[in-house]
Amino acid sequence: MSTLHLDPVTTGVLPRVDSRLKAIDEKVRAGVRLTEADGNLLYQTPDIWTVCSLADLVRRRMHGDIAYYNVNRHLNYSNICALSCKFCAFYRKKDEDGAYEHSLEQIAEEARNAVSGGATEIHIVGGLHPWLGFDYYTDMMRIIHDAAPRLHIKAFTAVEIVHLARISKRGKEGYDGIKSVLKDLKDAGLGSLPGGGAEVFDDRVHDEAYKGKIKARQWMEVHQAAHELGLNTNATILYGHIEQRSERITHMMLLREEQDRTLKQWASDQGIALQAAADHQGMETEAVVLSGEDAGYPDERLPMPETCDAGYYQTITPLPFFPDKSELEHLPAPTGLENLRTLAICRLMLDNFPHVKAFWIMQSLEMAQFMLLNGADDIDGTVVWYDITKLISDSDGDPTHQETGVWDLQKAIRDAGFRPVERDTLYRPVERDPDNATDWRIATT
Repeated sequence: MSTLHLDPVTTGVLPRVDSRLKAIDEKVRAGVRLTEADGNLLYQTPDIWTVCSLADLVRRRMHGDIAYYNVNRHLNYSNICALSCKFCAFYRKKDEDGAYEHSLEQIAEEARNAVSGGATEIHIVGGLHPWLGFDYYTDMMRIIHDAAPRLHIKAFTAVEIVHLARISKRGKEGYDGIKSVLKDLKDAGLGSLPGGGAEVFDDRVHDEAYKGKIKARQWMEVHQAAHELGLNTNATILYGHIEQRSERITHMMLLREEQDRTLKQWASDQGIALQAAADHQGMETEAVVLSGEDAGYPDERLPMPETCDAGYYQTITPLPFFPDKSELEHLPAPTGLENLRTLAICRLMLDNFPHVKAFWIMQSLEMAQFMLLNGADDIDGTVVWYDITKLISDSDGDPTHQETGVWDLQKAIRDAGFRPVERDTLYRPVERDPDNATDWRIATT
């Protein structure tokens, strides 16, 4: 069994080896899917050394010594929101101090600024604005595409998509209405969906912390519809508030079950054998596992847009809860060790997700760097402006201006012992002209 060996003579610390993890260790090494009970044990064990070392083993099988970053810009078009989620310090009501909404021309200018800064992606989310019409969102896609044709638009959480179905009078059409909205947005320039709004898939947690927001079934339907339209998506889990650890495991299992459905045909085409497994309800299912030994992947191990006709989940991003200025500010934020454990467990449980992101904005660049050694293969990008959380302030005291440079990202990756690779939104390697950083292309090899 893999453990971190410490010298008790020099450190005074004895590793707490947990023999209960032996069966999990054997499964991970053999590329066998972990069960719900396994996931709960990974949270319960004091042997964090083995948990993290197994996550690192899987991460290196899937990505070797590569760690990804991208050059991107975040844009929050409005913080005016019809909801009042207890964990959220971002939302404002109209005329409340700090409320804002951007005009389409302001958004186009942000897109042009992103291009001039070398960005390959603009990441757009906002509140559920009660009065903006559906045309505002399709026009937003078009004006960005016109201003910056090569800029990939990753925009709108599943919560926003359901809101757009309502305001476009398609809310009563259910799944078909959601798919129709996504098609209109895709036709206007939408390239992929972020993973926000998932929080934790549990009705008890939903009703206590963010009642009024869409539940797990609708969130999943949005992403399923996006995948059917060929749009890649991402997923998150917001942890460390009122949820239980076991509810986090259920959340992960629901995600991987949907990914199984999405990737089943692709896996068959690649010669990847399906595994018999149990879903979150104990029913037998067929699992697509991407984290096993190399021999199990005769062609491609990981899906890419060029080989997978449908869209799929690219990344899981664990997001720690920050209680400051929210209705739940009486709660403690999760500790660094809890953050590390949760990310490692995501890597082990989500065996069919190609990537695990340590989002440096919410983890800190130093913690994200450490997470590369414990399951993460991506630390996100240059960001510039992020108005959802307030972890880091710049030298002028502005908590939303949270920019880092390419050199800093590369150095953080190299110092952790990995090889930095710039990616676009779809995880294709990017090459840049050394004499002109804004001149980039997708690498052909």
